[in-house]
Amino acid sequence: MSKQTRTILIALAVLLAAAILIYQIPRVKAAVAWRVEKFTIYLKNTINPPGPVPTALPVTAQPTTNVHTPTLAANTPPTVTATATLPPLPAQASIASPEYEKQTPNNCGPATLSMALHMYGWEGNQANISDLIKPVTGDRNVNPEELRYYVRTQAGWLNLEYRVGGSIDLLKRLIAANYPVIVESVTSLDPNDALGPTDDLWAAHYLLLTGYDDSTQTFTIQDSYHGADLKITYSKLEEEWKPFNNLYLVMYFPEFEEEMKTLLASNWDPDLNRQNALTASQADSAKNPTDAFAWFNLGSNLVYFDRYDEAALAYDKAREIGLPLRMFRYQFGPFLAYFHSGRNEDLLVLTDYARGVTEMSEEAWLWYGFGLYRDGDNAGALKAWQKAANINPNFYEDQAQKAIDLIQ
Repeated sequence: MSKQTRTILIALAVLLAAAILIYQIPRVKAAVAWRVEKFTIYLKNTINPPGPVPTALPVTAQPTTNVHTPTLAANTPPTVTATATLPPLPAQASIASPEYEKQTPNNCGPATLSMALHMYGWEGNQANISDLIKPVTGDRNVNPEELRYYVRTQAGWLNLEYRVGGSIDLLKRLIAANYPVIVESVTSLDPNDALGPTDDLWAAHYLLLTGYDDSTQTFTIQDSYHGADLKITYSKLEEEWKPFNNLYLVMYFPEFEEEMKTLLASNWDPDLNRQNALTASQADSAKNPTDAFAWFNLGSNLVYFDRYDEAALAYDKAREIGLPLRMFRYQFGPFLAYFHSGRNEDLLVLTDYARGVTEMSEEAWLWYGFGLYRDGDNAGALKAWQKAANINPNFYEDQAQKAIDLIQ
């Protein structure tokens, strides 16, 4: 080996060692790993695109109950009681905006919650939240239950509740009472964040609402992906809110719980709230039978009442009409419906599709494991449950372990 060649090899070794050391810097590692992951996913989906959401398999025996006019199950919610008449809303209202926090990759939930918490005197940031509820950066989704868990365990001077079936008037009423509101809605991703060349760029996104103005028919929003103090019209928010069953989250000091009960009225009670949403989604799917999200919401509200056969049929209809490819990254009612209604092949097909779109989804792996277990594949189920626990050990380790205990 010549002296020149040896010098070149030594220089390359030094550069490689330096690169490895630099890569260990947390900020560098996070930025580089994220870009490598994006490139890998894009390449995989270029070679093997995920395709549209699969339609349901033929059902041999359908439930006799009509999807639109079912009888409530045993856990029928209590009767609605009369509530106080609320005063008229002001034409506009606003709450001082928090310091803006740009989300890091896959972190809209923690970033949005962080901004909201700052409005109540909290001093942390999105990393504090994500370290607990999504410790793996590649975890693509944070559920409202996880956001509520963080507030209740790490910001004990506050409470957080979430409900479904919200309305524009309710959002305005909460803001007018000085309560910022988080909603889950749709966002259009930057093409640079595409999963592949056939990506529909449709994704879920949390928004923090801090004001409204009837004269312009707009809300003021803090959007961790797009920017601070942006405006969105009432009609646009309604459109983008619907795919997530009009879900909203609101925080309050415990001493103001009675005020929150008054503001939410019958929706304060979770069962009554879900009954209200079920009634609305029944009417919506009847009025708009080609609206996939109307059917999907109907299925989700039926799942809440353990009416899995009916829910599965509603989800079948939504799949037949067509759903965005990321839908099962964020909502998992179909997994429960197909599992509990005994439609295991549909469960396996759908969870396999969900894993193909979002490999780092603990919920998809958990339910894929249940499908494999019911199919007699204990070894495959064990691997799936271990994968779920690895993606989110803080939240899914216990669930996965309980499932693993079925085998071991």
